[in-house]
Amino acid sequence: MRISINTFRHLLSFALLISSSLAFAQLNAGLPTVELKTGIYRIQAEIADTPERRQTGLMNRTSMPMNSGMLFIFEEKAGHCFWMFSTKIPLSIAFIADNGKIVNIEEMQAGTTNNHCPKAAVRYALEMNKQWFSERVIGPGSVISGLPKR
Repeated sequence: MRISINTFRHLLSFALLISSSLAFAQLNAGLPTVELKTGIYRIQAEIADTPERRQTGLMNRTSMPMNSGMLFIFEEKAGHCFWMFSTKIPLSIAFIADNGKIVNIEEMQAGTTNNHCPKAAVRYALEMNKQWFSERVIGPGSVISGLPKR
């Protein structure tokens, strides 16, 4: 079978794209974790506390265990907004004040570029599977304990 040079280039580009996507997904493998609690629920959260880890977040993952999530930690309290570009699973995000109280929760669709922002300046954000919070009747004012101190 013969293929044209253009077809070969397209196939090579596609293979490189897949390979780089897998590499990004594996970047998060081995991230530090922390156990968080809210009410009777325990959460195993990977920690995204550097610019690189926060930028990659949960991109390119195709699933996440039920009581697992990703905790984003920022150096400064601010209106840190999130979007879902290159994120393949729908998520819920809780924006969390320094005292552990949830400020607000947003539902996020996979692969979108809509901004999801806190209603007040925060240092923490916790991403979980979509509707994880609402299915457990966890909302604004609920407390997340076990947050690493900055």
